[in-house]
Amino acid sequence: MKKFLLGTNWKMNKTLAQGLAYSEALMAIIGKYAQFEFFIIPPYTHLWKMKEALAAQKSPLKLGAQNMHEQDFGQFTGEISPLMLAEIGVDIIELGHSERRQYFNETDEAVNKKALAALKHGFTPLICIGEQQADKDYGVSPEMLAKQLKIALTDVPATAIGQFWIAYEPVWAIGVGGTPAATPYVEEIHNFLRQVLIDRYGPSGQAVPLLFGGSVNINNASDYARLDNVDGLFIGRSAWEPDLFEAIMAAVGAVVK
Repeated sequence: MKKFLLGTNWKMNKTLAQGLAYSEALMAIIGKYAQFEFFIIPPYTHLWKMKEALAAQKSPLKLGAQNMHEQDFGQFTGEISPLMLAEIGVDIIELGHSERRQYFNETDEAVNKKALAALKHGFTPLICIGEQQADKDYGVSPEMLAKQLKIALTDVPATAIGQFWIAYEPVWAIGVGGTPAATPYVEEIHNFLRQVLIDRYGPSGQAVPLLFGGSVNINNASDYARLDNVDGLFIGRSAWEPDLFEAIMAAVGAVVK
């Protein structure tokens, strides 16, 4: 049975000590929620120690990296290669987050190269897509999202279904100043994205996990989770404290059995 996905990206937050304390508390909680598959995406500097802590507890909590270079090695100062992350034992690679696109000029084509490299090395690429407020205002959100999704999945075969995840994160809804997306809007976009995947992969497109992330919190998480084409929630600061995350688990657990 496919489990509902629940996870969080810490961005550039938490020291290693804070991260280890968080993961220890989270490992003690998640056993109560068998219907979920959990993941956390800390900063690079935490990954070795956190993987060791998870392994010591034989925890099912999956560990992700916030980015990855598409090349195995080379003259790329400041980058992290697939081989380095594989050596740690990372499970997930987050790709194409809007902050990477905005601040580091990451393109759709770059996301595609990284996604192919992640699949080659046995990682689960978590491919993020999302439209700007101007796109929404002009009514071109579907076109922009379809473009991002189709380019990101170029040369990704149907045999890879189940090995990659898609996270829809509207740029206008995330971050400190984000405005939570209305549930009907999320439903409309996720239904559209599902159809794009079906058009590309046939009926197998139904099996691609679609996560929603965009100011998800205790007040809206269960509403999003009820939607047919929402297979998981990618949560920000509302999951950065274990007790707050557990409150979301309980709320979502009431509608996801």
